[in-house]
Amino acid sequence: MAHALGALASVSPSVAADASLRKAGFKINNNLSYDNKLWIPLSSVNLKSRFSSTKYQCKVVSMSVQQTVQSKIPVQPLELENAKEPPLNLYKPKEPYTATIVSVERLVGPNAPGETCHIVIDHGGNVPYWEGQSYGVIPPGENPKKPGNPHNVRLYSIASTRYGDSFDGKTASLCVRRAVYYDAETGKEDPSKNGVCSNFLCDSKPGDKILLTGPSGKIMLLPEEDPNATHIMIATGTGVAPFRGYLRRMFMEAVPTYKFGGLAWLFLGVANSDSLLYDDEFTGYLKDYPDNFRYDKALSREQKNKNGGKMYVQDKIEEYSDEIFKLLDGGAHIYFCGLKGMMPGIQDTLKRVAEERGESWDTKLSQLKKNKQWHVEVY
Repeated sequence: MAHALGALASVSPSVAADASLRKAGFKINNNLSYDNKLWIPLSSVNLKSRFSSTKYQCKVVSMSVQQTVQSKIPVQPLELENAKEPPLNLYKPKEPYTATIVSVERLVGPNAPGETCHIVIDHGGNVPYWEGQSYGVIPPGENPKKPGNPHNVRLYSIASTRYGDSFDGKTASLCVRRAVYYDAETGKEDPSKNGVCSNFLCDSKPGDKILLTGPSGKIMLLPEEDPNATHIMIATGTGVAPFRGYLRRMFMEAVPTYKFGGLAWLFLGVANSDSLLYDDEFTGYLKDYPDNFRYDKALSREQKNKNGGKMYVQDKIEEYSDEIFKLLDGGAHIYFCGLKGMMPGIQDTLKRVAEERGESWDTKLSQLKKNKQWHVEVY
């Protein structure tokens, strides 16, 4: 996949209508000059992120050729690619970093059960991270179990690449579901038992301060030694967060040192269509990179599995089990992220499929772990 940024390239004029760019919050303008000079024929794209005032420009020339090259977004600073090891625990609970909320956006539609928000945080480039890592957040207030002490740290998977949603290395994004408790007897919400940190984050306003620790985690780092590898990603709900980071790095950003040419296959399980997270981004990749991206949804309240029951991610896995097992045998990486309750059903499905294939699942799982193909982060 060649890149059209920073150079003249043959592209389709439809790049200006790229759905993934629109979802990322960019304003598209087809009538700009480049360095105050008019190029003919010229499509000039002005990308302005809603999270930053930084403007990025690229010039592309339409030519009468069959091949089209996807335009990707330039990122900076590219020094973020130089580190040999991921940053770990730069800020600890006793000395957290004070960052600033940039924006809070509701991600789900009106018919979704519960509320999930996309939260952009400005860390000024001082808390760098890699895709697949987590931040710790210390909510304001006093720990009720330890009077006089701050709350415990809550971990959240980072939902952006190391360059953030503004592509300048100064922000990070979290995908947070508001934890609300309903009394079993009355059926009414009990605010005293609601999730302290998730409600703080979802209620935050631009300019609010937030205490960060980390980054932490190595198990979900995206292996990049082989840019043509296969990555199978299985998520429930906000577990899609690290995968959004992977996919933006693969398909949205112009990273000179990482040009993905493999297969990324995302399975996302949520309640219904209104609960889908980042669906416009993922659908855009499906349109632009049909040979490199697959996207399967399990909508438990709208779809039925083969037995007539609710459709969960493990049902989708079983549906494609032969293909998945062959990909794993060929060295594919498989990732699981979401509520820990997702894993028993998935493990049972994989074990049953393995036995039907005449294989021992325990032996296969042991081999996958030994080969570092198996990545799990549940909470």
